[in-house]
Amino acid sequence: NDVGGTVVAQTLREGTNNAKNMLAHSQIEYMGYALEWCPFNSSRLAVSAAQHFGIVGNGAQLIMDMKGKSMMTTHKETLQDGCYDCTWSQVSENHIAYVGGDGSLTLLDIAAKKKLQTYKEHSAEVYSVDWSGANKRYIVTGAWDSVAKVWHPDRGSSFRTFDEHKNCIYCTVWSPHHAEIFASTSGDCTVKIWDMNDKKSVMTIPAHKYEVLSMDWSKYDANILATASVDKSIKIWDRRNIGKGEIANLSGHELAVRRVKFSPHKPMVLVSASYDMNIRVWDIKQDQKAQKSKCFEHHTEFVIGVDFNNYMENV
Repeated sequence: NDVGGTVVAQTLREGTNNAKNMLAHSQIEYMGYALEWCPFNSSRLAVSAAQHFGIVGNGAQLIMDMKGKSMMTTHKETLQDGCYDCTWSQVSENHIAYVGGDGSLTLLDIAAKKKLQTYKEHSAEVYSVDWSGANKRYIVTGAWDSVAKVWHPDRGSSFRTFDEHKNCIYCTVWSPHHAEIFASTSGDCTVKIWDMNDKKSVMTIPAHKYEVLSMDWSKYDANILATASVDKSIKIWDRRNIGKGEIANLSGHELAVRRVKFSPHKPMVLVSASYDMNIRVWDIKQDQKAQKSKCFEHHTEFVIGVDFNNYMENV
């Protein structure tokens, strides 16, 4: 996603780093901040966007459908603050959740075109939201108030709050393997792993020397996770052996790495998005030694959102 901005659906095969091999693209009014492919529809995207790099101004939550070579906006919600992240329900193809700069979490029914719930419990910008794929019902948010919260769509308020981080939270992600475990990344340079039934984190990983902006769990191994940082690096961890340090350190980006995602199709492949305006696709086994990756340079501003399509491999 770019300022002003652009959404691109791109094939990731060798030799496809040119405009004619983009599957689809579209200009959007605001800077794209996050995006997620729909788990029920291979051509549908949810896109969160904000004006002026998300610092001041309005925001928008978009639903976009890939039609031919274009991404067409089929639904739009306008916010008075930036919209920073979104996630699809795992039980209904019409329900999404999105978060904003006013500390809000909103649940939306796109078919009925109505808001189901709006919560305002965070005291600062909410930067991350994730709907669990393992338990299907729980939602986790992370905010600049240094707090993570767990929600259930049928309740009128959050029912768990986690507040160990010493700085703002950038990312919260449910484990795809365990229904009640999630991880959070923070400006305090750590990743924390939580069991939602415990008040305290079950593990703290001193992942980087600078702010940790993103993480993701391997879709194939419950113990493997990736972290991304302001230090421009991506690290791969085995949580059974954290004391031995990372098992891989991937470098190649020239600026902070804003988002990292594991492939749902190949266990050792991940994608990263960076403020250097590029995305990179890594094969962990091959690329950690050669320090190389496939680099895609279609954007002309910060790339903040990236996701793999669950149905179409290499997209």
